[in-house]
Amino acid sequence: MGVSALKRKDRKNKARANNAVSKIKQLLRKPEIRNVDVEAIKASFAEKKAA
Repeated sequence: MGVSALKRKDRKNKARANNAVSKIKQLLRKPEIRNVDVEAIKASFAEKKAA
């Protein structure tokens, strides 16, 4: 049993690892939201409410 190559298990393990890496890369690819002007957003809601 020690000499048999577990090809299907090897493919499955490599696919799992590649999927995990691709998920992490996808999460890191999304840009962060920075410098949000809260007052401007509040003012825009007030304008919509008045209209």
